[in-house]
Amino acid sequence: MSENMDYGGVPLWINRVLGEPSVMSLQGRSIDLSWFRANSPHPCPAQCVCPIQWPTALYCDYQELSNTPETLPDRTQYLFIQGNNISSLSPSLFSNATGVRWLILDHNLLKSLDQDLLQNQTELTYLFANHNHLKSIPGGLPTGLRQLRLAHNRISTIGASALSALHRLSVLLLQGNRLKTVSEGDFSGLLSLNLLDLSGNQFKSVPKHLPRAVQQLYLSNNTLSSLDQDIFSPYPDLKYLRLGHCSLHSPKIHPNAFNLSSLIELDLSYNQLTTTPPVPTSLQYLYLEANHIQDFNLTSFCREEGPMSYSRLRILRLEGNGIRAHQLPPDWVYCLRVLQRLYI
Repeated sequence: MSENMDYGGVPLWINRVLGEPSVMSLQGRSIDLSWFRANSPHPCPAQCVCPIQWPTALYCDYQELSNTPETLPDRTQYLFIQGNNISSLSPSLFSNATGVRWLILDHNLLKSLDQDLLQNQTELTYLFANHNHLKSIPGGLPTGLRQLRLAHNRISTIGASALSALHRLSVLLLQGNRLKTVSEGDFSGLLSLNLLDLSGNQFKSVPKHLPRAVQQLYLSNNTLSSLDQDIFSPYPDLKYLRLGHCSLHSPKIHPNAFNLSSLIELDLSYNQLTTTPPVPTSLQYLYLEANHIQDFNLTSFCREEGPMSYSRLRILRLEGNGIRAHQLPPDWVYCLRVLQRLYI
């Protein structure tokens, strides 16, 4: 998938049972637009393509448009306007269409979204506005929203009211913005959030007040000064944690920083670690490549000795460090007895 079609870097699952279109863009596809226009039984805005196999989808993507259509057909449920030069949406864009489910606005020049524009779109579940010029999270978002993707904008603050009503939101992508802090009420309404991506912002420490329900937390490419004791303990369901490229040093990581029995995958690659950090025995995937590790401490993985004391690690990546296979302690195979892949 090309960089300008990654939709924030998280795959989008298509539910064909619901009639969702199986392609996100018509770019690069060999299609005869004149044939579609001649054979489609439905009206279609001149700037867009309306494939007859997806009668509720409008593709206005990658047309070098400066403006959106004035209005949409009332049948519109899936609207693709990515890859244009649009700086604002027509105030009357949704005057006829009240059942829009997907709104894809990636790679445009949007600086803001009118608060009144979307609040009546009660069916809207996916809003993508990655790679724009947004300075804040749009207000007045529909409460039924499930995915909000605002990666690679210019957002510096969140605001307590912007997300407070989004109780059903499960995916929030904010990577590549200018966030420095998270205030106490910023995420308080996100009761169902599964994935939160805050990578590539300007955090100097792990932000507090994150959604309690989060299961996937991505903080890579922030300059984190330290990881304090139980810093992740407020998130009892946390399973996937990414901390690559965070300038972390071993002395600044508390031994109990990762004391989470729920944790399945931990990424600490491309940091400044000199020894293996203590991790829970329940962890299955650990990525430590491209550090400065020379000390392989077996107690990082197994706290005690005995037949029932062993790590559940399946994959361990250590390549790009200062340690070689022959330097591992001889009894590592007992501790890491279920290991399937060791990269060193």
